[in-house]
Amino acid sequence: MLAIRHVNGVRCTIHRSVVVGFGLSTSLSSAFTASPFSSLEPAAPSTSVLSSGTLHAAGFPTSEVVATFREWFQWGNIGLFSRIFEILSADNGPDHSSSDHALSLLNLPLSESFVLDVLLDGRRRPSGVLLCLKFFDWAGRQPRFYHTRATFHAMFKILSMAKRESQMMDFLEDIGRNAYKLRFRDTLVMGYALAGKSDVALHLFGKMRFNGLELDSYTYRVLLNALVEDNCFDAVKALEKQVLSRTHDNVFIHSVMVKYLCKRNQLDHAMEYVNGLLKEGKEFDAHLLGTLVPALCEHGKFEQAQSLIEQFRELGVVQMDEIYGIWLRELVRAGKLDRAFEFLQSKKQTEGYIPDVFRFNMLIYKFLRKNRVWDVFDLLVEMKENKIPPDWQTVNVTLCFFCKIGMVEVALELYNSCSDFIFSPSCMFYNYLINALCGTNGTAEAYQVWKRSIDSGYFPGKKSFSILTDALYRENKLNEMMELILAALERDFVPSSSTYDRFVLALCKTSRIEEGYELHRKVSEIPRFSHQSGSFIHLIRALIRSSRGDMAADLLIDMQKKGHLVQRSLYKSVIQCLTDMDNPMARILSLLERQLSYSGPKIWFFNFFINGVGNSKNPELAREIYERMKRNGINPNITSDILVLKSYLKSGRISDALNFYGDIKQRRVIKRRLYSALIVGLCEAKSADYALKFFKEMRTKGLIPSIECYEYLILLLCSCRYFENAVKIVDDFMKTRCNITSFIGNTLLWHSLQTPNLYEAWICSREEMDGSSDVNIGRLLAASSGRTRMVVEHVEDVEQVIRQCFPPDIFTYNLLLRILGGAGEVSQAIYIFDWICKKGLEPNRWTYDIIIHSLLKHGRREEARQWYEEMHTRGFSLTSRTRSLL
Repeated sequence: MLAIRHVNGVRCTIHRSVVVGFGLSTSLSSAFTASPFSSLEPAAPSTSVLSSGTLHAAGFPTSEVVATFREWFQWGNIGLFSRIFEILSADNGPDHSSSDHALSLLNLPLSESFVLDVLLDGRRRPSGVLLCLKFFDWAGRQPRFYHTRATFHAMFKILSMAKRESQMMDFLEDIGRNAYKLRFRDTLVMGYALAGKSDVALHLFGKMRFNGLELDSYTYRVLLNALVEDNCFDAVKALEKQVLSRTHDNVFIHSVMVKYLCKRNQLDHAMEYVNGLLKEGKEFDAHLLGTLVPALCEHGKFEQAQSLIEQFRELGVVQMDEIYGIWLRELVRAGKLDRAFEFLQSKKQTEGYIPDVFRFNMLIYKFLRKNRVWDVFDLLVEMKENKIPPDWQTVNVTLCFFCKIGMVEVALELYNSCSDFIFSPSCMFYNYLINALCGTNGTAEAYQVWKRSIDSGYFPGKKSFSILTDALYRENKLNEMMELILAALERDFVPSSSTYDRFVLALCKTSRIEEGYELHRKVSEIPRFSHQSGSFIHLIRALIRSSRGDMAADLLIDMQKKGHLVQRSLYKSVIQCLTDMDNPMARILSLLERQLSYSGPKIWFFNFFINGVGNSKNPELAREIYERMKRNGINPNITSDILVLKSYLKSGRISDALNFYGDIKQRRVIKRRLYSALIVGLCEAKSADYALKFFKEMRTKGLIPSIECYEYLILLLCSCRYFENAVKIVDDFMKTRCNITSFIGNTLLWHSLQTPNLYEAWICSREEMDGSSDVNIGRLLAASSGRTRMVVEHVEDVEQVIRQCFPPDIFTYNLLLRILGGAGEVSQAIYIFDWICKKGLEPNRWTYDIIIHSLLKHGRREEARQWYEEMHTRGFSLTSRTRSLL
């Protein structure tokens, strides 16, 4: 017995000696009873506790555990049944001669009960229906054995539960042709009834009655049950009268009528019917309660069901073992596991009730799914103590148990030695083993287990598939991952979007782009697969890097068909890639036609294309797309005009840009946005005179340019040394925008470092300026141009001066370091460097280069070497200007 104790009202188990349970060594037994199993609190029985190696800590050597369980697994017929189905699986010949010979060598004890046991075992195996048919056929051809109604009934049930209607019909026709050595008409009625062909069964029954033949009670039971299942209640009532009028054994008709009432949800009438039978002293069998108890449980009437069971137990009118098994099944189905376990223990102690192997398997499976591994071990010990021969389902849940508690090496060794006891691993076991191996860095072994599961006809569940692919991904085993995903697709198993996206990204990173593209094609054929935009983007970007613009264009259209929005930057990249290929115009216009055929003529798509080819400096194609837009009945908007204008300017086609600007001017009023775009484009094209001209025209109309327009124009004017104009533009900016931007401030500082002319232009225009910001800017320009000496006593003061002019950034501080270094204030520059770092700013290459250049220029080479080492550790290199001082 197992010792039971309760802590705070919760059941805890103190496990028996494993000597009694599984026959391991005495020392091992004492280690087990002293292990954490016997002292943990109720909340402790969890996978996390057991998987930490509790059983190992208790002294369980793997070899002894494996040997003990292997011996137990070899009990009973499990090995024999597995051998039978192994032989049947291996024979695919038309005459089955090889399997016939191999089965005859086994000297099987053919009998009704043995055949029923084989069929019951076979229906749970992969391809079990076909194997059962093969065995049924073989057994029927053996001398001195004849199939009975029970064996036919078992075969019919297997075909019916598997919904193999065509095979069922072929089987019944074969019975009719060959007229097996039994009452084959009864068998046909039974078969058609179980096949859901109640009308055919009744027709055959009518022909039998016409010929003066009668069904036996067994077939009547099957026929009436089938009619109840098919809701043919009128036929049930009619047959009931016929059965009773012919003085058949009435026990089975009581069960059918109870089922009839339960099927019609008349549970109260069913209870009255049963009570009436009790009062009349009628004979009962287990099937009656086996029908009523599940019906009561289905409607949540568990207390009433248990009361009924106890009532029949006290009367002693039926054998209770089967009823107890049904009650356990219903409790487990309802998730009432504690109640089921307590009932089992109670009946075991008071009545010596021992469930059959199927009930044990059911309980173990449910406890395992709930992570109640203590209870699983209890049940396994009870099976061994009560000499319950395990079947192959017991083997599977036992190996799952070892995976669950972290003893994966035991499960793996038993699995690898399965040829010793021949069992059929289940999909559940494969999932548990793969998950456990992946969790213990056994990815390679998990992959091999997966391959063997495929050979066995199983494919991992979604969770196990995801765990295995994640493990393969982490270990960069892309070939194995590819094989796994392709195998999944062949079996219509759809990987999750996250798994697929991650794998596609890995293929792209390792330049296996063609494989990623082909995989995408295969996945796209699955309608229910939900593509994420990430996988499209990864593939498109990778194809662009490989100059495969044609394939990237295909994906661009596919991406939209899957309901994803395409960003302009992605379109731009694809189009630029196409322009770098041969015959770019034909390729891009072909993509445009495909886009229009899919989405219709939408202005933003035309703009995408104009933007893409414009950035690739192909203004002729940009203009062609612009004209096609008009031919498609779409009036270009201001964005379209700007994009074409920019395409000319980016290509340096100033005159064409100005001509196009003239065309625009005739069609629309030129406003701020178009002016700003034109000025920025002219600045990028280094056309300072035209840029300045249109800036003045814009300001004359009272339009205020964009900040970008000011910044580009000031930068260009300073670069062309048009300092007076640059200062005037700065003055205009300060009047319209107040403080200057960091970009403008840095531009002024940089150019004042190069020449004093900017500072002089600033001084000349100072009388025309007002406000206080110009004073501070002048001080900065004077210091950077060398007109005054910057003395940094307090960095905060200098920063305050800069902030009154514009927001400083790292470029600003680099310029400040350059000014101090040029003035010989190297120590002050180093001080500012440290201060920058304390503020949280990240020094860049130029920050280090300026310090090192200043140190070398003033002969402080040792310090410069130390700075260089630090610079090198950060991955930066010296500029050629500084390197020349080495």
